[in-house]
Formats: sequence, C-alpha cells, structure tokens
Amino acid sequence: MTGLAGVPGLAPFGDAAAAWMRRVHDDITTTLVDLDGGSVPLREDAWDRPGGGGGVARVLVEGDVFEKAGVNWSCVHGAMPASHAQRIGARVPASAELRFTATGVSLVWHPRSPRVPTVHLNVRFFEIGLEDGTVLDQWFGGGTDLTPFHPHPDDPRHFHRALRDLCAAHHPQFYPRFKLWCDEYFVNVHRNNERRGAGGIFFDNLRVGDPSGLDFAALRAFTDAVGHALPAAYGPIVARRRDEPYDDADRRRQLLRRGRYVEFNLVHDRGTVFGLQTNARIESVLMSLPPLARWEYDPVVAPGSADAELQAMLEPRDWADE
Repeated sequence: MTGLAGVPGLAPFGDAAAAWMRRVHDDITTTLVDLDGGSVPLREDAWDRPGGGGGVARVLVEGDVFEKAGVNWSCVHGAMPASHAQRIGARVPASAELRFTATGVSLVWHPRSPRVPTVHLNVRFFEIGLEDGTVLDQWFGGGTDLTPFHPHPDDPRHFHRALRDLCAAHHPQFYPRFKLWCDEYFVNVHRNNERRGAGGIFFDNLRVGDPSGLDFAALRAFTDAVGHALPAAYGPIVARRRDEPYDDADRRRQLLRRGRYVEFNLVHDRGTVFGLQTNARIESVLMSLPPLARWEYDPVVAPGSADAELQAMLEPRDWADE
C-alpha cells in the first residue's frame, strides 16, 4: 500500500458490526441462562470508555452450574498510534493519524464442579482508518477453547468434533489451521510451554484476501457461527458432567489449574493487554478471572494420578479424529 489511500473494496462497517455483536451478546446470554438453569439472575453493567465507546457486562455469580460466568459486549473507538496498530497486526503506514473501531463479545464461564470444564469464547471485528472515514484495514478474529479439570477425554473429543464440523461448513482448511493456532497460542511459556487447556480454535487478522479466498460476507458468517458455537460444542458436556460427584482432591486440582489460567490471562493474553492499553473498564477486562484459584509452591504430580492424566491430556492431539 502506498500513501494514505483507502484499500479498494473496504467499506466502513464499524457501526453495523457493533449492532451485530450486540445480537451475538444477547444470544450467548440466553445460552448461559439456559445452561445454568435460570434460577440465578445475571447482573448487568453498562459502561462508557473515556475517549470513545463503551460496553455491557453481564455476570452470573454463584449460579447453579457456574461459580462465576461473564459475557461482555464492547465497542470502543478513538485515536490509535500507528505503532500500536501495527503491533496488533494492522496494515497501515507508519506516518498515519489513525482512528479505530473495535467491537466484540467475550466470555469465560467457570463452573462450580471440577468435573465440568471452563470454556472461553471470543469474537471480534477491527476497523482502522483515517479521520475522514477512509478505511485502511479491517479484520475478524475470535475462537473458543476448553479447559478441563478432570481427565475425561470424551469432553475435548466432543468439543473438537463440534468445532471441526462448524469450520468445515465454511472452509475445509479452517479447522486444522485454527486448531494449530490455538494449540500454539494458549501456552504458558513461562511454565515450560505448559498448555492452558485442551485447545479449540483461534484466529485473528482474518481478512478479505486471506488464503481462504472468502469474501467479507463469508468471513462474517464464519465469525458469527463461532459466536454461536457453544450450544452444540459445550452444552452436551455440561449436561453429562454437572451432576457427577467430586471430592476435595478434584476441587484442589481445579483450583490449581485455575491458577495457571490466571497466569496466562495476565501475562500472555492479547485481549487483556488490548483492554488495558485502550483504557477499557477494568472489571470487564478482568472478568475472565475465576472467583477462587490456588497456587502451591512446586506442587508434585504423582505418576498415575488424575493430576498426571490431566496434564498428559492437555498436550495437543488430533481430538476430532480419535
């Protein structure tokens, strides 16, 4: 790209994207209420961002199934230095005075029972351009991943098969490509490359002209499908695990794994870093953290234990083909 001309074919979509994401937010909220049972009301907080935009946080605390579960919608906009835009993957000139719009939905649901995995999902749309409204770049991102606390291989197997089928309906290369990206992204590098969970799919900077060859409408349809993935990918797991008995050892393992979840989100997660850098509402940025977690000094994993089985299960594998 030369100069500051807009990219041919890129039409402004920020306002329409914000409304679309609000609909996704409402649909996901319905899924959360249905899975939890509907007896505990959600708290809803609307917030404004200094500099432009805002959002809505919906949080369930001490539910029947979920100890803490949040679903956030946001649309933030304003000025952005070109250096910052380039760090998040934007294709923009270094000298440009830029405006951005970022809208999306994110959720993290922490179940009460250690037999039910935690789930995370995020879908988003970015648009970057000039003060006069000229669009220089825009892209989609998102994904979903599963963090089990008990070595039930049937759970990640079901989750991955559902995601494989979802992706296959949009492009044959999306699942293998985005599964690998997820396996390589949700890693606690500082813990000797320990995986946060059993993976899923992750994608970012997905543009028209991407190797998939899909147009804008097709990429939006895929992102929307990811935003609606949980009833099929996660709902059956909750249904079969929610009433299983568990003991203190199961709860300890869950709290230790939650500690590793916290470490990833605070040290490595792009969404957390972006929220802090753009002055987003801190309660919404840190909504992903569990209500309780545990850190022990140099915990020992006994060979043959459920802890050892879980640790082995978190290593990447071809879940969908097992």
